[in-house]
Amino acid sequence: MSNSVNHMAALVALVLIVCFTAAGQSTSRFAISGAVQDQAGAAIVGARVELGTASNTEVQSTTTDQSGHFEFKQIGSGTYRLQVSSPGFESTKLDVRVESQSPAPLKVVLAIAGLRQETTVSSEPATISTEATDNKDTVALSEQSLSNLPVFDQDYIGAMSRFLDPGSVGTNGISLVVNGMEVNNLGVSPSAIKEIKINQDPYSAEYQRPGRGRIEVTTKPGSPEYHGTFNFIFRDAHLNARDPFALNRPSEQRRIYEGYLSGPIRHSKKTSFVFSASRKEEDLQAVVVAEGLTGAIRANVPAPSRTLQLSGQITHAISDTNIISVRESLLVESSNNQNVGGTTLAEVGVNSHNMEQEITLSHQIVFSPRLVNNFRLLLGVERQSNESVNNGRRMVVLDAFTGGGAQANSLRTEYHAQLMETLSYSIGKHLIKGGVNVPDLSRRGYDNNLNTAGTFYFSTLADYSRGRPFSFVQQQGNGHVVFLEKVIGLFVQDEYHPRKNLMVSAGLRYDWQNFFRDHNNFAPRLSFAYSPRGSQKMVIRGGAGIFYDRSGARPIQDILLFNGVRLRQFVLVNPAYPDPFSSGVSLSTQPVNIVRLEPNLRIPYLLQYSLSMERQLQKSTTLAFTYLGSRGFAQFRSRDINAPLPPTYATRPDPAIGVLREIESAGRRATDSLEFTLRGNVTRFFSGMAQYRLAFAHDNTSGINYLPPNPYDLSGEWGRSDFDRRHRFELLGNINPGRLLNLGVSVSAYSGQPYTLITGIDQFHTGTANGRPAGVSRNSLQGPAYVDLDLRWSRDFTVRKSKKKDGDIKATLAVDAFNVLNQVNYSSFIGNLSSPFFGQAIAAQPPRRLQFSFRLKF
Repeated sequence: MSNSVNHMAALVALVLIVCFTAAGQSTSRFAISGAVQDQAGAAIVGARVELGTASNTEVQSTTTDQSGHFEFKQIGSGTYRLQVSSPGFESTKLDVRVESQSPAPLKVVLAIAGLRQETTVSSEPATISTEATDNKDTVALSEQSLSNLPVFDQDYIGAMSRFLDPGSVGTNGISLVVNGMEVNNLGVSPSAIKEIKINQDPYSAEYQRPGRGRIEVTTKPGSPEYHGTFNFIFRDAHLNARDPFALNRPSEQRRIYEGYLSGPIRHSKKTSFVFSASRKEEDLQAVVVAEGLTGAIRANVPAPSRTLQLSGQITHAISDTNIISVRESLLVESSNNQNVGGTTLAEVGVNSHNMEQEITLSHQIVFSPRLVNNFRLLLGVERQSNESVNNGRRMVVLDAFTGGGAQANSLRTEYHAQLMETLSYSIGKHLIKGGVNVPDLSRRGYDNNLNTAGTFYFSTLADYSRGRPFSFVQQQGNGHVVFLEKVIGLFVQDEYHPRKNLMVSAGLRYDWQNFFRDHNNFAPRLSFAYSPRGSQKMVIRGGAGIFYDRSGARPIQDILLFNGVRLRQFVLVNPAYPDPFSSGVSLSTQPVNIVRLEPNLRIPYLLQYSLSMERQLQKSTTLAFTYLGSRGFAQFRSRDINAPLPPTYATRPDPAIGVLREIESAGRRATDSLEFTLRGNVTRFFSGMAQYRLAFAHDNTSGINYLPPNPYDLSGEWGRSDFDRRHRFELLGNINPGRLLNLGVSVSAYSGQPYTLITGIDQFHTGTANGRPAGVSRNSLQGPAYVDLDLRWSRDFTVRKSKKKDGDIKATLAVDAFNVLNQVNYSSFIGNLSSPFFGQAIAAQPPRRLQFSFRLKF
């Protein structure tokens, strides 16, 4: 513990020293950029943007492109006045201060001419506003910010995920919204990303999940001039610290080639294209930490993977108010020896191949300054296959080793359509928005050829040496199934400004999913923002809303396959070994397992509520204090309702059936947290954000596949949530005191995560060994704290200057160091009393790693 404290103290001292280090003034030139929108959030194309000095001397002028974006480059330090105008809208002016670095992208919202509403202009992070989308506990990173931060392998989605609230994430995981549409994958390479946001307008009725459960991504639009970026990223194990569990340094290397190109087609001012590509070559290794009959098993197992992402988009402006675009994307992935590592040996590896192809049609029409329509349609096909390295019978000694064959052969195919249609109407003091989204309308096929040779389970190595398994599981029959999955959402929302210092937003959403009989899933949402006495430096926000969940495709597959007829799964308790059929046992005479939905199953829902205060500390710095609470009702979990009866647990109620897994909605969850968010230009040389969260989360389920060990006694199920961490601290920022020092900083520090103490013995004769000692509740143990410091140094060079605006070619060299302090962050702790690793970790987060990158941009 003292070692962790010392590392934490060193980390904080290092960050503070670097943040406040004084350096000479930079003579660099800077850029002022931003976007112009109407009150419905739609881009205003062709708006005139003039940049002048404080004395009204014009410096540059431009017009917004097809995404409403503008940019002025080669700007020196000083104070400037920005004037924005467009026919049908009120013009506005904004003072912009440029000091030691380029200011964050501006957002300019123009009011409709003649309306009695104030025009809101905000610079992120800067002024306080009562707009619903301007909450200051939002985590927002622009393209410029992303390029200056230490982000591992340009995985921006993964880097931003740490700011999500796990209690707000649904059964299907993170909700990814790209250009306003909920999708399954990003569809473009990292350099084609324009902005990423989390928790913007958290109670919007437009989305199924709350703001802290979704990531919103805006991609770069087509450009009227040619622009492009090329990135090369390289890592090698010789530059890394040694993994604490590896006997030898794994021979690893990673190479990433990535970029995008945009410009007009045949010099047209109305038609443009965007092309992006990414190629990842990863020669990684998995570290095995297991225990066998002859002692410790340590090995480094090659686990190479290859990924290719291609995307092309064409955008055509039929007129200034009518824009259509078509994008096609292709993703091809392959990986070998997956699932290996920890106590899983190399012989249980799986080779995976995945292909996804999608085409997206987008159409925006601005019928009038008051009325805007957005339509998006996505059509896609996906095919994923898994092949076992070894198809032999699997042997599992719980938390000691898993060997034999993977028996993981499967094939998943999907043809899907997704649709979004929204209409925004502004009238008086109201902004009304409504529409329909179909996040999933798919034909899914699945071939389940898992566990066809069977798996033996042993509690201890001693039982394994004596040939005494506690269960044998095998499945036979037809594993092919095809079904349609339909998910539909409808919403309407009114954002009302009764006064210029008060905003009230009320919305209603309806969600529906087939295969479930629960059809009354109406989700009201309400939020407000109030600035006391018209103050421009403080806003009080609050809100509450209901958010419904979805099951995903996997439970539906299980219900259709394991119906007792199609695909027959069997569990034999205390079987003979090595041949479970040596004593005349036949699978045809054994009871079969069944999966079904609870007759009165409800769709789980979350009631979330919050109250916050936002305060502008100085011109470009804000502080937000937020209380967030949520209560989960009818949460998914599974239960074996045909488990052997107490007190002997020897006989099942229905001997003709084996495990009768019933998916039910009987779980509940309660979370409460206090959050402090500081963002902006904190000092003259440091800009960024810091966030601290004190949280408490408890529930009685670990998800839809969770089976309580004793279905007849659930008293010990209520405990800390799997994701419960009392303390979380995050810092992202950029230090730029001079030309030679452009340093990106990322700090993460969390308290320990819980895990469960189990006996490792099948004490209830269900074929599983997840029972706990008497009186011990779920998630009663806790792992150690987590600390990580990442740094990025980068330097820009001008390769070629051009007299043409935005025509310079620039190169950037960068070095990223991840886990700079080389803190050993242990993970995968074993709570099994029967395991030789009880109370120990069998894995750790990566040690210190160096990453080199080169970027060429024009």
